[in-house]
Amino acid sequence: MADTLDCWIYKSPRKDEMYLYLVEEEGFDAVPDDLLTRFGRPQFVMQLTLDPQRPLAREEVTQVIANLRERGFHLQMPPRLEPLLYHGNED
Repeated sequence: MADTLDCWIYKSPRKDEMYLYLVEEEGFDAVPDDLLTRFGRPQFVMQLTLDPQRPLAREEVTQVIANLRERGFHLQMPPRLEPLLYHGNED
C-alpha cells in the first residue's frame, strides 16, 4: 500500500519517553548533529510500518509520515506533565 511507510524507532538514553523515528535503519545522517548530541546514543526499540489508518498512541501518524518523507526523521518529545499530578523536578 502506497500510504504506508516503514520506520525504525530509537529511544533516548538521556530523556525518558523521547523517541526518534527514522525512515531508514540507522539513518542518523538525516538527523542534525546538535539534536543527536542532545538525544544521546540512540537505542533501537523496534521497526514499525506506519499506516494512516492505524493511530499511534502519542503522535499524529500522518504528521510522523510527513516528517519522515520530508526530513528523514521525526522526534517524539516526552509528554508534558501536569503540575497537579507531579511534584518532582521541572525537567
